[in-house]
Amino acid sequence: MKIYKFGGASVNSAEGVNRLARIVGNNTDNLVVVISAMGKTTNMLEAVVDSYFNRKPDLTDNIRKVKDFHLDIVKNLYKDKGNISGLLDNIFGQLDKTVSQKPSLSYDFEYDRIVCFGEILSTSIVSDYLNSSGIKNTFVDIRNYIKSDDNYREGIVEYDLSKELVKSAMTFADTKMYITQGFIAGTITNQTTTLGREGSDYSAALLASMLNAESVTIWKDVPGVMNADPKLYDDVQIISRLSYKEAIELSYCGATIIHPKTIKPLKIKKIPLYVKSFINPDEDGSVINDYTERVKMPPIYIHKKNQVLLTLTPRDFSFVAEERLSSIFLILAAYKVKASLIQTSAISFSLCIDYNQATFNAMVKELQLSYEVLYNTDVELITIRHYTKEILDRVFAEKIVFVEQRSRLTVRFVVPTN
Repeated sequence: MKIYKFGGASVNSAEGVNRLARIVGNNTDNLVVVISAMGKTTNMLEAVVDSYFNRKPDLTDNIRKVKDFHLDIVKNLYKDKGNISGLLDNIFGQLDKTVSQKPSLSYDFEYDRIVCFGEILSTSIVSDYLNSSGIKNTFVDIRNYIKSDDNYREGIVEYDLSKELVKSAMTFADTKMYITQGFIAGTITNQTTTLGREGSDYSAALLASMLNAESVTIWKDVPGVMNADPKLYDDVQIISRLSYKEAIELSYCGATIIHPKTIKPLKIKKIPLYVKSFINPDEDGSVINDYTERVKMPPIYIHKKNQVLLTLTPRDFSFVAEERLSSIFLILAAYKVKASLIQTSAISFSLCIDYNQATFNAMVKELQLSYEVLYNTDVELITIRHYTKEILDRVFAEKIVFVEQRSRLTVRFVVPTN
């Protein structure tokens, strides 16, 4: 049994759905197919959440964009729409009903129950299209089986309970293929949660672990794990083999090709992870596995954009000791902020964080009660793994560097966004 995961870029058009159909149709193993929201649907639904929660006048227009995008894909995908029109009407009706109600006081709760419609729409369309094309499958609403706590937008999975439910649902007794969602889950009281932005990879890894899968394949719009973003660098290359440890380091540093939580469930069960191109599915791509021998790696460049560099100085001129750090991290945790880089001195503390427009000003205001707060917006965090002196000489000659950290294998620095 195998797990295939398709991201939003792979199903952003009728052509993309047809590619998916060819890939899964050529498979002869029992298969669980995990699918993200189509294209930029999550971004569109985030705009719906903002309009709904803040009672903005563009709510109807934002919902219409979501509907039109999916209806256009369906129009180009089906010759005979058959069941899909009624199916979409039902899902759109649920979305309309959700936003017709008065919002709760929790933005994160509303976020999860609205943004989940992206995954429900994509999997409903793909499942119906495959069945109508003779590729028989069973649709599974994963919210009924992967259970999390009620930490909305960053749900923590109840692994043992979820494993029991998943194994009871995905027996392959009367089907060879299940179609289900990534990114979303449900509480024991059947409220929708999400597992963190871009969390579909994590969903695939969890299902692989729970079902003892032979492998996981993530189908991307790139030929594998690259040593740099081809949009930013020339002469990029595919890294054909990576250890779990290297993959964790890359994801922690901000590599978007793999979700940071994906690797652990696979490493525990020693399940290989393949990263392949959905455009050229016969190419080898990359494999992440339990490699223990040292493999020579090329320099790897990771750019993490949309960052803010914060510097905090205690107002009473005291040292930044353990109790100070603890109070800072409690505030960060309250706003669900994760530090990408940390640097301390005697009386100051600098950290690089993701910029969240919805919470940033409130967080800074709370920090200012105890600290002088300086910050730089429009910065990015650049990480270079397996660097050489020549690379660093070239990089630092070209950039203004606010903060730098260096170890044997990794150098990280914060610079203004170009």
